[in-house]
Amino acid sequence: MAKEFKWNGLSEEEVKALDHNAFIALLPARRRRSLLRGPHETQERFFTKLRNGKDNIRTHRREIVIIPEMLGKTFEVFTGKEFAKVTVVLEMLGHLLGEFASSRKLVSHSGAGVGSTRSSKAVTAR
Repeated sequence: MAKEFKWNGLSEEEVKALDHNAFIALLPARRRRSLLRGPHETQERFFTKLRNGKDNIRTHRREIVIIPEMLGKTFEVFTGKEFAKVTVVLEMLGHLLGEFASSRKLVSHSGAGVGSTRSSKAVTAR
């Protein structure tokens, strides 16, 4: 039997039952201040779509703090090139949406470039 994950000692049902102010009190200072100031007008459109029950919301808003209302929902967050699917689970509460949609790509370098000679393969970069 797998151990159930708890967020700040609360199960998923208990977190969903929290009112907005009680949830905010459990967050770190920076996230708490962001939520207490209220959503920006561009974030407000995101929350109206969320409250209307729309599924698979596409957004460029990477700075939105994940709240209990978002648990179990799937979002498409813009990475700068494409939209990455993000399904919100309990472990993500209090984090930002953009943290789960990487905007950087790993670079894998291959051999020497076009036009290089055999001797330039042995030269190391300084």
